[in-house]
Amino acid sequence: MRKLSAGFLGLFLFSTAQAQWREVSSQSEPSPSKGLEHRYLVVEHSDSGDRASLELAVFSTKSCRLRIVDQPSEPRLDLDEAMQRGNFLAAVNGGYFDPEYRPIGLLIVDGTIVAPLQKARLLSGVLSASGKKIQIMRVSEFSLTQKPDAAVECGPMIVDQGKPVRGLESTRTARRTFAALLAGDKAVLGFSSDVTLADLAGILGAGVISEFKVQRALNLDGGSSSAFWFKRKNGNAFSISEQKAVRDFVAIVPR
Repeated sequence: MRKLSAGFLGLFLFSTAQAQWREVSSQSEPSPSKGLEHRYLVVEHSDSGDRASLELAVFSTKSCRLRIVDQPSEPRLDLDEAMQRGNFLAAVNGGYFDPEYRPIGLLIVDGTIVAPLQKARLLSGVLSASGKKIQIMRVSEFSLTQKPDAAVECGPMIVDQGKPVRGLESTRTARRTFAALLAGDKAVLGFSSDVTLADLAGILGAGVISEFKVQRALNLDGGSSSAFWFKRKNGNAFSISEQKAVRDFVAIVPR
């Protein structure tokens, strides 16, 4: 039998990996703001039968914008407490920080650079917002000349050009937080139950989530930092708290 070329074999294995996750169930609820909804998804791995859940704040960039909420000093509130103090619609935890709570990587809050851009393997992308535009860019693509109102450098990139990024860590499971850009004017802030980075890339980038076509997705600080908050239409909040204090949050606010 003719041997498969390395390129063809790699493509075959990658395509197979893409097909390993499927959507099992989906629920949605509205927010007080038009163009924003909370989606709860359950997906299943076709080989192992493992399941993962995702909490998604899906919003239109025409009706909502992103804001970075910084906590440079103590006391550092948890996500729910911080969101209750302002006109916020949804939020997740933000970027990496060191043991002294100094940001690791670029952090821009209300147009002010709090921490500079850094070059590191893990810090591969920047989530930024300016005007009515929200972008996820590789560090090499990003420029401060765009003068973003908000930005956080993080990584790794988990979906790029509509496809899962290859070579991501595939053995260590943890809670994950991420931002994603969809086709059209839609964007997402999301939280996942324990999965590997490779699994999350497969879930988001392989088209298993109905109605969504993820163009780019960036991993934010995960594990014990992961948190998710959504303001329901009745004014109450759905919240998954972080397990330790964090430096900053990425929030959705009305335009």
